[in-house]
Amino acid sequence: MSQGGVQVDFYHLTFAPVERVLPRIAERVLQENGRLLIVSADDALAQRLDAHLWNYRPDSFLPHGRVGMPDEAEQPVLIAPDCEAINGARNIALADGVWRDEALGFDRAFLLFGEDLIDCARTAWRDLGNHESVERRFWKQDEGGKWSRER
Repeated sequence: MSQGGVQVDFYHLTFAPVERVLPRIAERVLQENGRLLIVSADDALAQRLDAHLWNYRPDSFLPHGRVGMPDEAEQPVLIAPDCEAINGARNIALADGVWRDEALGFDRAFLLFGEDLIDCARTAWRDLGNHESVERRFWKQDEGGKWSRER
């Protein structure tokens, strides 16, 4: 990938909902000392993600907050309705499955989508193929929950 490019990871959610997949992505970003912006225009989904990030695993939690809450700029993981990285994130997760071109301004983007948005994801995949600075990766989950990269 060229300097200044973005890696876009497409996650086709076939067996697990976004609430179960996103915490693992957030953990990896934080382990690499990164920050993550989670975008959902759907407030009900944002609320579910907020609650789940606190207790998705009994032995840990992911420090996070929502836009409009105190200390939003200091949150390593921030849930927002749009792509404005108030927390300085260079990683963005489009949790509602809707591609936004503003994600191209980040170093890495994760598009998480289910069967209901497969056509939108295919369109985004094709459109992003026209960008020289974009590296696309497609991930699919098997019945056992393991993710594999499709070639």
